[in-house]
Amino acid sequence: MLGFVPPLPQQPGRPPSSGHMIVCGDDALGRRLAVELRFIYGERVTLLLPPGRDANSPETPLTQRGRAAALFGRMSAAMNRAGNGNGATGGSGDTNAGVEAVRIMEAPEPSDDVLEEAGIDRAAALALVYDDDERNIRAALTARRLNPRLRLVIRLYNRKLGQHLEELLDQAAAVAMPGIDPALLDASTTVLSDADTAAPALAATALTGSSKIIQAEGLLLRAAERPPPRPGEHADPGLCTLALLSSTTNDPAGAEGSDSSGDEAPQLLPDERAVADATGRGTVVLEAISRADPARPATRMGGRGAPLAQIFSRRLRWSALGFALAALALVVASLLTTEDTALHSAYLTVLDLLGMNDPAEGASAARQIIQILSGIAGLLLLPLLIAAVLEAFGTLRTASSLRRPPRGLGGHVVLLGLGKIGTRVLVRLRELDIPVVVVEEDPEARGIPLARSLHVPTVIGDVTQEGVLEAAKIYRARALLALTSIDTTNLEAALYARSVKPDLRVALRLYDDEFATAVYRTLRTAHPQALTRSRSVSHLAAPSFAVAMMGRQILGAVPVERKVMLFAALEVAGHPQLEGHTVEQAFRAGAWRVLAIDATPPADRNPDLAALPPFDPEGDTAPPPSGLVWDLHPGYVLRAQDRVVIAATRRGLAELLRRQRSAVPGR
Repeated sequence: MLGFVPPLPQQPGRPPSSGHMIVCGDDALGRRLAVELRFIYGERVTLLLPPGRDANSPETPLTQRGRAAALFGRMSAAMNRAGNGNGATGGSGDTNAGVEAVRIMEAPEPSDDVLEEAGIDRAAALALVYDDDERNIRAALTARRLNPRLRLVIRLYNRKLGQHLEELLDQAAAVAMPGIDPALLDASTTVLSDADTAAPALAATALTGSSKIIQAEGLLLRAAERPPPRPGEHADPGLCTLALLSSTTNDPAGAEGSDSSGDEAPQLLPDERAVADATGRGTVVLEAISRADPARPATRMGGRGAPLAQIFSRRLRWSALGFALAALALVVASLLTTEDTALHSAYLTVLDLLGMNDPAEGASAARQIIQILSGIAGLLLLPLLIAAVLEAFGTLRTASSLRRPPRGLGGHVVLLGLGKIGTRVLVRLRELDIPVVVVEEDPEARGIPLARSLHVPTVIGDVTQEGVLEAAKIYRARALLALTSIDTTNLEAALYARSVKPDLRVALRLYDDEFATAVYRTLRTAHPQALTRSRSVSHLAAPSFAVAMMGRQILGAVPVERKVMLFAALEVAGHPQLEGHTVEQAFRAGAWRVLAIDATPPADRNPDLAALPPFDPEGDTAPPPSGLVWDLHPGYVLRAQDRVVIAATRRGLAELLRRQRSAVPGR
């Protein structure tokens, strides 16, 4: 349900039953998570919102949404838009059968009384996804005290603090429940960051526009978009075909790639027959599997040192070179006109330049002329030295300030916005050694210190003002990533950048789904040869939070147009759809596909497959071998002790992870 998120009806207050899930949030992520749990996983959900916020309204400010709707209203009407997706549930079986609608509560803070009213003592899981880390921490400590057995999913931007908090809350759960299964304890508290979840997909979109990378136990899974084969050609399936792109990719009035696009929408995890019949459609294939480098810090742009080019200007360097050549010419002239040695001639020339030598009264005429010329050259040395001192002082003074885009920069990524999302994307791009130029309006933004420490060129200014994008060298950039929190700002920047460079690759962060659909179609019409992508951070992050609510962890999410495909690690035990079946039999088209098996003994397995080995600066220690087996035989029978890596749709993964309601008392 990437495109359309149905409204959440207001429900009268009623005591919640046991085994339900509570979502506390104040932005788009909280609402999307509630919809994900309710409509995908079929869970009973209580949504806690701040007072005065209407759950039926979009999360962006109404004034901004109104400006955006007015800007694209006339154009979107000409695009012959499809329906708004009211009937786009699809799929086999009713996930929501017998499940009540979302219960909505309003409270300024998730206090003891509010959480007790929401049924915290009988809830199965609690998600704290406020935008404020401090509020989430206070609520997590309160919830763990009220219900030690509660599964907690916490949204935190501070990763180090999140690790310490997770250990603290798990320790509290272990003390309250002696003898708890370590596997259950590992899933009792999960700390996630929506910025960390969405940053890889956003960075990959800006980097190549087609390559997506998922990490598992030190290995990188690279998924790539392939264009439709030409007549007479056969599409390269790679290791396996993960998705078929929309059949109307080049049709301005066609599908926009969401679940509301019907049969023309992209098909996730198609079978061989669907791939063979899909003529004229692009594909997303699993292209390669390679070993990941150890996690290393983001690199600086321009190196660690301070070369002369960064300390002294070009004009000053040319002036110094000219003075040195003049001094050399004077030394040569002294050698030719006198019988002195080279060393003594150089010595006398230096003294003449500095005005320290005695007048050559009794010397030859040539020596006197050379002394006069040396004195004149020495007069030129004084302003040159003063300029060098001033420039060096200015460079040292501004060493901690923001760097300006260099003149010859090209092939870089222009990143708009250094908030939570933009900062994480900047780190990701610099880890990949991709040159970046940042544009930020607020000089006190969250990511400004990081940009300064990484020596990333930064332009401070309003991107909607003339000349700002030009200062970021947009006409020589490879891509534009518009990640500000205002839809219209992102759109205006994209339109202006396309007017400067029509073939520029553009990725926009948009909140409103209907608005994103209109933008996607219109930009695709105006610039059919350029790549355009619209991304919602909350939509990319919501599946990770929902899976964590079910006690699992996904390895990554890959956007396929405006759908999302998930990669997860699962224990085969307890999943009748997998246990006892061959790899070929376990594949269900449109739902899930087994990609790999972890051959590591259960006692030696790494609980977090997404973890990278630590970075070794010396490079002496070889990374441990991976236990994942990717070249699976179709006839291999999955056993209960196996752990598998699967690619799944949101509904497919929900079916695998759906809890048995009959096993929960009182449900």
